Parts: sequence; C-alpha cells; structure tokens
Amino acid sequence: MPRFASFDGTVLHYDDAGDGLPILCLPGLTRNGTDFDYVAPHLEEVRLIRLDLRGRGRSDRADPATYTIGTEARDVLALLDHLELERVAILGTSRGGLIALVLAAMAKDRLRGVCLNDIGPELDPGGLTVIREYIGKNPGLPDLAAAATARAAMYPEFHGVPESRWKEEAGRHYVETPGGLTINYDPALAQTFRESDSAEAPDLWPLFDALEGQPIALIRGANSNLLTAETAAKMRSRRPDMIYAEVPGRGHVPFLDEPEALAAIHAWIGRLS
Repeated sequence: MPRFASFDGTVLHYDDAGDGLPILCLPGLTRNGTDFDYVAPHLEEVRLIRLDLRGRGRSDRADPATYTIGTEARDVLALLDHLELERVAILGTSRGGLIALVLAAMAKDRLRGVCLNDIGPELDPGGLTVIREYIGKNPGLPDLAAAATARAAMYPEFHGVPESRWKEEAGRHYVETPGGLTINYDPALAQTFRESDSAEAPDLWPLFDALEGQPIALIRGANSNLLTAETAAKMRSRRPDMIYAEVPGRGHVPFLDEPEALAAIHAWIGRLS
C-alpha cells in the first residue's frame, strides 16, 4: 500500500496508477479515493493519483484540530514532494475542490489546472445542514444491502440510479462489522466541521479568481443542494472560458461517469495537454 508521512508525521494513503499527465483526485469531506472508481476506467490516458485525506479511508487518524482545508492543502504539497512532482492538475470533488482553491492561492505554481465537481466559492446553507445532520454518525444499519436501500431514499434528487450503484456507494462509505455498519472516517471530523461551520464564512471568490490563466472546468449536479445554479452562473461569468457541464438527474455530487461529466473532464484534459 503506497503511504507517506506528511509534514507533521501523519501517515496518508494514496493510489497511483497509469502514465502520462498527472491528475490528482481529491475526494469529498467524508469520502476517500474510491470516490473516483467510477471515472478511473475512462481516464486510462493519464496518471491518476488518488489521496485519502487525513482521518479518512486508509489514511491515519490525526489530531481533529488538523482536519482543516488549510492543513489538507499542506498534505497535498507533501504528497507532490514525496512523488517528486513539480505540478499536477486537480480533479476535486466537493471538499477536494475547496482544497484546490486554497492551493491556487498558496501554491499556484504547483498546479496545471483544476476541475471542480459540484463545488464553488459559495455553499448553499441547505446543503450544509444536510451534512451537519449525518457527519460523524454510524448509520445504524446491519449490512450494505440495507444501506443501499437507505441511501436511495436519502438522495431522491438522484434519478435512475440502479440498486447496484447504491450498494457500491454503501461499500465506499461504510465498513461491515459484527455489530453493524460503521463509517470509514474519524468521527471527530464532525467536531471540526461544526466548529468551522459556526464561524463566519470567508470570502472564497479571491481563491477562485486566483485560478486565472489556468484551464478550469466545473461539473454541477442539476439537482445539487450545495452548489446553486446562481453560484455556477457567477463562476461562469467570471471565467467565460471555463468548461461547464450540468449533469441531469444528479444532486451533490455527480458520480463523474455520466456522459456530461466525462465530456467535460476530457475537454479539460485536452486543454491541459
């Protein structure tokens, strides 16, 4: 298992496969590198690097005070140094996209470009409320089959998703134990999230503007409860050259193997090349 010690000694897991243009995949808040299992088979022409953020997936747990976007951005730079990569492009889902925006401000010279999956400089309070309700809690379900049924009911904004996909999703979010399913991230992440959520929201538009001159793309779930159509429109007005795709029948976040998402990602990769 490829692992490395970050700047503060926390040991993090990553996957590294393929050759060519390096693209670093950064997952959502409570998710991990398996977020990108669906899109990976469609990206065989690039070197796909996937990081489990600290406290998530197969990475070690750390001091909950370090579960911040700024610290996670430093982890990314430590990974690039470990891999001896001067620059990478970032495909960032939700939290991963926010990390990319921070990197645009603090270490733009390490970036080739950014593709944002259902995230932007403004977050809808309704979506944050949904996250606040589930973060850090075990689902109270006996097995993955029950979790698949529960996730289908929990996300009615996702249309036409087969049961097999929901079961795959459950397997990426939970661990089966004799006592039922448990989350596969540090429950203490909830404490850090709620503390940051209660603070005054910073202005993230300067971070988005810091991507000036780099190829960027935005993928939005048409039914997203976190990235509104209005915010996406503002992003497009500030970056008319930004590749944009809206994925019908998807909320937060698209799986990234939808035709619209794949078309946007491949167009973005074309600009990177």
